[in-house]
Amino acid sequence: MRSPRLLTTAVALLAAAVIGATPAYAANPSWHAAWGTAAQPAVPTADWYGANWSQQGFADDSVRQVVRLTDGGTKVRIRLSNVYGSGPLRIAGATVGRAGTGAAVLPGTLRRLRFGGRAATVIPPGREIVSDAAPFPTSPREQLAVTLRLNAPTGPATFHHFAMATSYRATGDRLADPSAAPFTQHSDSWYYLTGVETTGGARHRTVVAFGDSLTDGVGSTKGADARYPDRLAERLRAAGRPLSVINAGIGGNRVLTDSPVYGERAVSRFTRDVLDRSGVRSVVVMAGVNDLAAWNETGPVTAAQLIDGHRTLIRLARARGVRVVGATIMPIVASAAYTERGEEIRQQVNHWIRTSGAYDAVADFDRAVADGDRLKAAYDSGDHIHLNDTGYRAIADAIDLDTL
Repeated sequence: MRSPRLLTTAVALLAAAVIGATPAYAANPSWHAAWGTAAQPAVPTADWYGANWSQQGFADDSVRQVVRLTDGGTKVRIRLSNVYGSGPLRIAGATVGRAGTGAAVLPGTLRRLRFGGRAATVIPPGREIVSDAAPFPTSPREQLAVTLRLNAPTGPATFHHFAMATSYRATGDRLADPSAAPFTQHSDSWYYLTGVETTGGARHRTVVAFGDSLTDGVGSTKGADARYPDRLAERLRAAGRPLSVINAGIGGNRVLTDSPVYGERAVSRFTRDVLDRSGVRSVVVMAGVNDLAAWNETGPVTAAQLIDGHRTLIRLARARGVRVVGATIMPIVASAAYTERGEEIRQQVNHWIRTSGAYDAVADFDRAVADGDRLKAAYDSGDHIHLNDTGYRAIADAIDLDTL
């Protein structure tokens, strides 16, 4: 009779052969996240934002997604997510290349990616994986084009809604095609791709910006990389600090309650979207505005409940040795989110963030953008809650780099 240890080893080897990829949780300290986003379940198209392909998914498509790295290295690998998939996700192939204009890839730069030594992989529902390492020198602020070949029906797609960037779709196998011409369909969301990681050269670490639409960059210029985490990465680079920055914001996300449209609550997704990333050193938490907003159909929260949620995030971070910076909640007066009760709670929670000492450090975004009890006009995108490019720059500049 075989021993339990041998049986366990055999099962593990079989699982690895079927999946054909490295589990995402198999962290290697030499790797760090150079770009990232947070996964959420498929949602209907928002008329004001444009079409997304998440609910119908894919069947015989190539999807090309352009992302900007905040750090470089000598090797690269990608992180793919099927955490909200209803069944196994077949990835028939993937490539990476240096982005040109639109969906184009610079000639001669396309590289095939592999998964456990194979060109294809299958990701079980509820799982994330990372690809094998590929020799591919990269630099900070460089744009990469990642192309996924999906040749079987996927069902609803795990995706990220408010990318504030354009993704492209073509029919058939266009993995090795550098031309933009076949990629005639456009969407301002990301699909399955949740991370790009690099290694090589000097050892760097990662800062994660965690929150809701104000971290996501809603209100900023699409395609301009003008979200506050982008500006923070530029500041760190200019100051010679060896830290990359990834964006784990989800528009509409809440601290305390799940939403079928805006994803799992912050206290549930924090481990996956922050702590399980490679090389994380610190996290900036800006969260809570949607818990107290007028559109919160689950009913009003109390300041004590929201503070307890923040304390949970702090405990999770410290248990992993991750430094945690708390950002105050910015003004919402005159916005669709505003209620008198919500404003009272916002003031109470901000007072706790500033004075309790619970966070390792504080980034006072509220004071950086406020004109009395509302946003400064120069920073307002127009809805009195989301910032414009100048406003996002202002809150990034309010972070003391030494606290990271």
